[in-house]
Amino acid sequence: MSSVKSAKLGKKAWTGIVLFGLIGQLAWVVENMYFNVYLFDVIGGTANDIAAMVAASAITAAVTTLVMGALSDKLGKRKVFITFGYIIWGIVTASFGLITVDNTKKIFHTANAVATAALLIVIMDCVMTFFGSTASDAAFNSWVTDITDSTNRGRAEAVMQVMPLLSIIIVFGVLDGFKRAGKWDIFFYIVGGFTALCGILGFFIIKDKPGIKANNENYFKNIFYGFKPSTVKSNKMLYITFSAFCILNIAYQIFMPYIIIYLEKSLGITNYVLPLGAILVISAVISVLLGKQVDKFGKVKFMLPAVTILVLGFAGMYFVKGNNMVLIIVMGSVMMGAFLVTSSTVSGTIRDYTPEDKVGLFQGVRMVFQVLIPMVAGPYIGAAVIAGNDATYEELGVVKHIPTPHIFLAAAAVAVFALIPVIVLARKTKAKNYAYGEAF
Repeated sequence: MSSVKSAKLGKKAWTGIVLFGLIGQLAWVVENMYFNVYLFDVIGGTANDIAAMVAASAITAAVTTLVMGALSDKLGKRKVFITFGYIIWGIVTASFGLITVDNTKKIFHTANAVATAALLIVIMDCVMTFFGSTASDAAFNSWVTDITDSTNRGRAEAVMQVMPLLSIIIVFGVLDGFKRAGKWDIFFYIVGGFTALCGILGFFIIKDKPGIKANNENYFKNIFYGFKPSTVKSNKMLYITFSAFCILNIAYQIFMPYIIIYLEKSLGITNYVLPLGAILVISAVISVLLGKQVDKFGKVKFMLPAVTILVLGFAGMYFVKGNNMVLIIVMGSVMMGAFLVTSSTVSGTIRDYTPEDKVGLFQGVRMVFQVLIPMVAGPYIGAAVIAGNDATYEELGVVKHIPTPHIFLAAAAVAVFALIPVIVLARKTKAKNYAYGEAF
């Protein structure tokens, strides 16, 4: 048990963590969940189109974070990337309200407007991801690492892990009505507007940590630093944690891009806001309540039971049939609550083992394990599972496969492998006589 007194974060620091964490995740929720629905329902894309879009976005995010994270280290600044990045991120997000099949026909005069519009969505998604990853994944995440330490990262991570779920609740409660009414343009304008406004507020809220020195090492050499065998060898604990994070996020991406389509088309739940809202609220409460305990007893100590419960939660979702709201909420809360706790412990451990002079640089390496590999592998595994079943429906003369509960079994099968690096991490931590939560 930790005996180190927890360092306190100031009001501005917490405001920055909450505001930029929430608004950033709000924009990512729209991309990761609603762009998929927009492409599937409005543009006329398929599950494979969704997988291709997610993969292209993931590649863009990883490369961007790697390059821009290293640049923020080079300059020794985070604020400028956060503020201007959020502003442009919001503007690009709002522009999706203009991308429709009809507008594509008018502008490009193409015979296959659907394919052209789908391609345009993918391209603009990559543009949006560039600015979003610069602002959030590279700069904001580095800033959070800068201002926290091993005594308060559990709570900071717990709060940050709640942000994706809180943003989903906001989207469902405030914005989903525009989606159901077909007013996608207003939907995108609102999200984009708030993201840009957040960037403007950042000029008054965000403050670079004093004493951060610019990294004078060769910039291009630093970009590839995290992938050198010597780097992996000298940071074994960090890369073991990265591998666990990668496996867990692959499992998550197997079902998450298709979750709304699954609820609507497979379970027949048109009002998915109620069950998902309940799941997200319960999961958020679980994560926040356990955040302080994670700091108290240690992040690594929480990983093994959290991952085990997560695997059981994935498997349990397979048995959710029809519109049994109670079972959906119970199993969904177990699954998402475990995922949040697992993610906060793993993310916090990654921050603990990240070299202080290369924080921005390692955000790019983290993105490879958290986003690039998972968002390429996961959705395609999900698409393969979906294509392998007989559940279909016809829309506008096109027969489409729909997600079935098997995507959750696939997620459970993948998540089991995360136990290997988690067990190795726990044993190595104990062997080196690291007291939980006091490694640094």
